[in-house]
Amino acid sequence: MAETQGTRTRVLVVTDDVLGAKMAGPAIRAWEMATALHEICEVRLVSTNGSTLEGAPFPVRAVDQAGMRREVEWAEVLVFQGLALSTFPWIRETDTIIVADLYDPMHLEILEQGKDMPPKRRAKMTRYIGEVLNVQMELADFMLCASEKQRDFWLGALAAAGRINPQNYDADPSVRSLIDIAPFGISETAAVQTRHAIKGTVPGIAEDDQVILWGGGIYNWFDPLTLIRAVGQLAPQHPKLRLYFLGVKHPNPDVPAMRMAAETMQLADELGLTGTHVFFNTDWVNYDDRVNYLLDADLGVSTHFEHIETAFSFRTRILDYLWAGLPIVATGGDTFADLITEHRLGAVVPPEDVDALAAAIESVLVDPERAAIGARSRAYGETFRWSRTLQPLLDFCAAPHPAADRALRRSPMRRQASRWAGRLRHTAVWRRTESLRKGLRRIVPLR
Repeated sequence: MAETQGTRTRVLVVTDDVLGAKMAGPAIRAWEMATALHEICEVRLVSTNGSTLEGAPFPVRAVDQAGMRREVEWAEVLVFQGLALSTFPWIRETDTIIVADLYDPMHLEILEQGKDMPPKRRAKMTRYIGEVLNVQMELADFMLCASEKQRDFWLGALAAAGRINPQNYDADPSVRSLIDIAPFGISETAAVQTRHAIKGTVPGIAEDDQVILWGGGIYNWFDPLTLIRAVGQLAPQHPKLRLYFLGVKHPNPDVPAMRMAAETMQLADELGLTGTHVFFNTDWVNYDDRVNYLLDADLGVSTHFEHIETAFSFRTRILDYLWAGLPIVATGGDTFADLITEHRLGAVVPPEDVDALAAAIESVLVDPERAAIGARSRAYGETFRWSRTLQPLLDFCAAPHPAADRALRRSPMRRQASRWAGRLRHTAVWRRTESLRKGLRRIVPLR
């Protein structure tokens, strides 16, 4: 049991995303963090964007400015992702120990997410997100990321921010006590189907069809267009082939449908595949019900473009594929591509190569060893149980402590400079217009 002066550590977990039956990656991650921490700490989970979650073994609520002040005053440790330090800049003045969750490099994501914005607005939003992350790196006592590759990326940013300094180095030459790895995880319980959610349920998909599952939202940095063309190429020889998109409408009402979602549905229509070989769930699946969709699939897919967002991504939907024991076909270039190849979990193909993708899908689906591939996928997924992936966070919150350089960063002169810079960067300049404030609510981590 965690002890802080004889009591369980009081930990506040904050997300910008909506908490409820339907949750996207950021909300799921915050929920799982709070659930794991509840075993050793006194936990509260809050959303700055709304919550309908009920029945949790710890308090869960939505907060405004006043509510957040009360929660932060209660907490000894604040664990957050996204915009919390910018939405509530007064947090920087508190003595609360800060844990920043950097598993989603938002400043890379916004390069694609913002492509549909007017150029000046896109440039301003990109600068803003960069400043949001700079402030987090300047102030956090401990940080989390999703992979060793991401950690190398963030170490470079931390060095530029002055956080790889003598104080932190002398306290821990590995600097793991400043930033460590806590990947997205999978459920502690085995995936068990309670109903058929796709096969024999979705009109046009029979119980004996072969289902390819796209297990998440359709965002601009993904490439579902190549996938649809590959399915169109395979359909004449494989009339039982079905591609099912699990979610189109994001559960956070502030996140609009992206251009890629519209282009994907348009291409499926143009090729005559909609309703015959390509199917869209235009809503979002409940978190607790997704297992019934996963276990109705024969193959999980994840296709993306070749760009910097891909290089440092950690595709959370692939964790669900591992949990369900699905063979996986994915585009190369990200962290999971190497793992799929190394552990023989399916196939990896070059970006935007229709022929290679079609061949990979066909090969995996007809492979007599497909059951063995699925078994390897499920076995490898065991290494991503939430209780394992979140261990660095659990260890830190069991014995929380300020970063070794906190005294340096919180000196009177530095605090005054930080206060002035924060007001300039996050109030006077960036939040001046109502249109920008609306835009900021739409820039949330989407993984």
